[in-house]
Amino acid sequence: LPIWVWLSWPDSCLTFSALWRFAPGAPVPAGLSLVTGLAVAVALEKLGVEGLQLKWPNDVLIHGQKLAGILVELLPGRGRTPAAVIGIGVNRRLPDDVNIPGQAGGVTDLQRELGHTIPAESLLAALLTELHALFETYAAAGFGALRGAWQQRNAFAGLPVTACGDGSTIYGTCAGVDDDGALLIRTDTGLQRVLSGEISLRLAP
Repeated sequence: LPIWVWLSWPDSCLTFSALWRFAPGAPVPAGLSLVTGLAVAVALEKLGVEGLQLKWPNDVLIHGQKLAGILVELLPGRGRTPAAVIGIGVNRRLPDDVNIPGQAGGVTDLQRELGHTIPAESLLAALLTELHALFETYAAAGFGALRGAWQQRNAFAGLPVTACGDGSTIYGTCAGVDDDGALLIRTDTGLQRVLSGEISLRLAP
């Protein structure tokens, strides 16, 4: 399994985790990281941020540059209601000389995009409010009810992409996501579904 590393600097990022419990007896719902990304995007749009995009399965971008990331860890029930720990990190104002490896499209922050930063407390409140609202919809109707809103912000919509992982590489055109939150790639042999969050998705050369 890959090792995910969070990078943060004092007063530069807002990073937090939220616990969400599934309804008793309910299966683990699909598309959890996508709903989280959508909630982050909607909250930031309400704060005046423009040009927000969602990169499957767990990045929030502005014009191709990474602004926020999401990590979801499922907790087994073991006799109790299963739950998920949802980690979110948002760049508020990064150091000028910051170097974040593996970000081919670059990174950005709220200070750069808005011309001012947002107090961490205000940002956290806005994110938690939107998470609660969208998760209520998600719990009642599934990801399908929010799929259209996610598609509107799809960073790679209609673009050539490569999806690498699990010992294989898929080349094709990004066709969005389905009601299960799976990535859809249109290839020469037809439409392929990608479910694993450990896939690396990139724009094709």
